Amino acid sequence: MTDNIYHDGNRRLQDRFDTRRLADRLDEKIVKDVIDDNDRQFMERMDMFFLATADEHGRPNCSYKGGEPGFVRVIDEHTIAFPNYDGNGMYLSMGNVLANPHVGLLFIDFENQWRMRLNGEASIDERDPLMSDYPEAQFIVRVRAREVFPNCPRYIHHYTLVERSKFVPKTECTTPVPDWKQGDWVADVLPENDPARTGAGGD
Repeated sequence: MTDNIYHDGNRRLQDRFDTRRLADRLDEKIVKDVIDDNDRQFMERMDMFFLATADEHGRPNCSYKGGEPGFVRVIDEHTIAFPNYDGNGMYLSMGNVLANPHVGLLFIDFENQWRMRLNGEASIDERDPLMSDYPEAQFIVRVRAREVFPNCPRYIHHYTLVERSKFVPKTECTTPVPDWKQGDWVADVLPENDPARTGAGGD
């Protein structure tokens, strides 16, 4: 059982629309700070989630994180972990984690129309023991859960997976270089060891 998750802003709207009793019942019945076996099975079969972070001033950022099913791993009943792969080099989400560890994760299964939230505190580690399990990971992100709960799925649109991204790193093949990294406008500012500069990958 978590501490009550609501603040004055939540309460003002709950009172305006007469949902305070409902909100309290949901907090009592479905919000918890542990990851149970059903939660673990759900998260570990997901191939994507949305990550919300905020900087030291509370300014938000939301990003998409994708990988192969199982790229999110439940470590114990309070902790999950996932890799950070090469991106655009801005580090908006992960830079926020260094400034403000409070994060929110939203997992959505569009095919089965189900979703789950996990809120907690994140940390990053380039020497995490899980590094060897994720080819090309820059570091591992661990999140200690503060609140874990399902969300009403009624507005989830039904989508079917067509194809997973070919850019997710795998041990059995070379990761291709995205087109945008091969443009003249960015060639002179790529990191020294970037495959687009070294020619180690190809799209």
